[in-house]
Amino acid sequence: MIIDTLQNAAKYYGVHPLFKQAFEYIAAQNLDAIEIGKFDFADGLKSINSTAQGKTAEASVAKFECHNQNIDIQVCVKGHETMGWKPREKCVLPNGDYNHEKDVQLYFDQPDTFFNLTNHQFVIFFPEDVHAPMIGEGEITKMVIKVRI
Repeated sequence: MIIDTLQNAAKYYGVHPLFKQAFEYIAAQNLDAIEIGKFDFADGLKSINSTAQGKTAEASVAKFECHNQNIDIQVCVKGHETMGWKPREKCVLPNGDYNHEKDVQLYFDQPDTFFNLTNHQFVIFFPEDVHAPMIGEGEITKMVIKVRI
């Protein structure tokens, strides 16, 4: 997992071959007027932009998730978002089987830690990062870039 601000995004271009293109796409967007929806913008890269009310920690942790086929770059565009996290190697209570079609594995485990993001901060979740996003009060606008592995 990596947590940082968008102004430091260039530091992570070398982590994955598609990160430079992903962060350049984010930088080219008008984040103050982000278009809501799903957008395939390059081979192996998809943007999911949403605005929703924050959830309780309990509601988010009920869908404690990780992915096998994608890395998530989750950008808090506007609002205050809390996220739960735990390393996958410590999760021992699967909540059903891996859903290949949705690229999601759920767990009944509880996060080890919680952290906060606000405007123009991001987190990168790799397949070994189980996460519970969208915890907070009020409206949260975010962009999730799915980076195919």
